Amino acid sequence: MAIFMDRHDLAGTSAAEVAEAHCKDIEIEDQYGVKFLTYWFDERRGTAFCLVDAPDMETAQCVHRQAHGFIAGEVVEVALSAVEAFLGRIHDPEPMPGQSSAEMDAGHRAILFTDIVGSTAMTSRLGDRMAIELVRAHDAVVRRCLGKSCGREVKHTGDGIMAAFASTTAAVDCAMTIQREFKRYNDGNPEPIHVRIGLDCGEPLEDSNDLFGSTVQLAARLCAAASSDAILVSENIFREYGASDLFAQATRRRLKGFSKPVLAFQCDWADCG
Repeated sequence: MAIFMDRHDLAGTSAAEVAEAHCKDIEIEDQYGVKFLTYWFDERRGTAFCLVDAPDMETAQCVHRQAHGFIAGEVVEVALSAVEAFLGRIHDPEPMPGQSSAEMDAGHRAILFTDIVGSTAMTSRLGDRMAIELVRAHDAVVRRCLGKSCGREVKHTGDGIMAAFASTTAAVDCAMTIQREFKRYNDGNPEPIHVRIGLDCGEPLEDSNDLFGSTVQLAARLCAAASSDAILVSENIFREYGASDLFAQATRRRLKGFSKPVLAFQCDWADCG
């Protein structure tokens, strides 16, 4: 058995109809030896994603075909650990009080990277022990901000943190809070910590065969391209956040792994709030 995630284009379909289709899958899954674990539905974009434990992709599609006829346009094999890290769950959530089972998570995620500027030089200058302490200080600041913004740490990168957010607004606001917290930290410490941050957002199967593949890559590249104490965001983030006056210095940048120049926006966090 393997774990698969599929993508459905369901423009014009309601959340209640998608919830009913999920129930129909579950009703007949035993006939095919599969287990539908959960799903995500973005009514605004008309996209749905199913997570299923199945012998193969074709068997999972057969269940959809017999149960309700909503055939997936794309199916990829995924790791449960990656799904849980990015999307926060691998089973149907329990509805909150007053929430219907049809009110589902959209699956769309914003990805944020932090990176300590000059970490290699910092280690050379201060030594391993002191450098580790500064990395721990960075981690504490970032994790505190993530906790306040409903962000989820996906992994530690050695000199930074990668995180996922269900809300693009929360991701940008968290990035600004992180930079403000480091500014406050640096005002009272002889060894300052300067970080750069990059953000992008997208769907779980964007650009095929990898959970948030190009979204993760672009967020990481934007982080690497950002200057010290800066936040660099993608065009997707710029459009979804909705506050154009917060972003300036839009430039097209050549980033490693991307064949065409990428439009990036710098967030004026120091002048906001």
